[in-house]
Amino acid sequence: MTMIKACLNGSRAPGDHPALPLTPLELAEAAREAREAGASAVHTHPRDETGRESLSAAHIGAAVRAVRRACPGLPVGVSTGLWITGGDVDARRAAVLGWAGLSPQDRPDFASVNLAEPGFSDLWHHLRRLGVDVEAGVWSVDDADTLAGTGLECVRVLVEVVGGSADTAVSRAHAVLGRLDELAVPGPRLLHGEEEPAWILVDEAGHLGLATRIGLEDVLHSPEGGPVDGNADLVRLALARRV
Repeated sequence: MTMIKACLNGSRAPGDHPALPLTPLELAEAAREAREAGASAVHTHPRDETGRESLSAAHIGAAVRAVRRACPGLPVGVSTGLWITGGDVDARRAAVLGWAGLSPQDRPDFASVNLAEPGFSDLWHHLRRLGVDVEAGVWSVDDADTLAGTGLECVRVLVEVVGGSADTAVSRAHAVLGRLDELAVPGPRLLHGEEEPAWILVDEAGHLGLATRIGLEDVLHSPEGGPVDGNADLVRLALARRV
C-alpha cells in the first residue's frame, strides 16, 4: 500500500469544520485517529494561542511533541509556507533557525518547501542542517524545472495541483509528473489536489500507484459531496477508493 498522508488542518480558519484541529492536543488526537484509520504520516500547520499559523519554535515544538506522544513512530511534518510570515522571507528563515533550540525529538521529521516561493534554497539547507527532511512542493512545470536545476535532494516530491478547474486537474498533474520524469528528478512522488480536484487526484494517484494525501486541509466533504466527521473519516474514504 502506498503512502496516504493525513493533512490535518492547513490554513483553514477556526470554525471552517467542527473537527478542525488547532491546538497541540487537538492535532495529537486528530493524528491518532488518522493513524488508526490508515494514515502513514501526518502534515500539520501548528498555530499560536490565537489560532493563527506559526513557525515559531514554541508552537512547532509543542505541536510535534504532542503528536509524537500520542502517536509514537508516526512521521510528523509541517508547512513552511511563506504566507505564514506574511511573505517575509527573513522572518521565515529566522523562525526556522529558531528550531535549533528544540530538542531533536521536538523537531518535525519533514517540512514542505514550495519551489514557487523566494528563499526556498536557503530554507532547504537550514532544514537539512537541523536534521529535518524536505518535501519539495512542486505546483507547476516551471517548479519542476527549478527543482531539477537545484540538484537538491528531497524525501519526496509533492506534486500539488493548486487552484484551477477540476476538469483540467489530471492533465495538469500529468504535465508536471512527466516533466519531473523527463528531467530525472529523484525522489518518490506524492500527488494531491485541493478543494474541487482533491478527490479526482486521490483517485489518479491510486491509478498511478503514487502516494497521496487527504485531510481537512485539502477538502471538507466526501467524494459524493456529503459531510465528513473529520480527518480520520477522509482517510478511510481515500483508502476505500484504493482497494
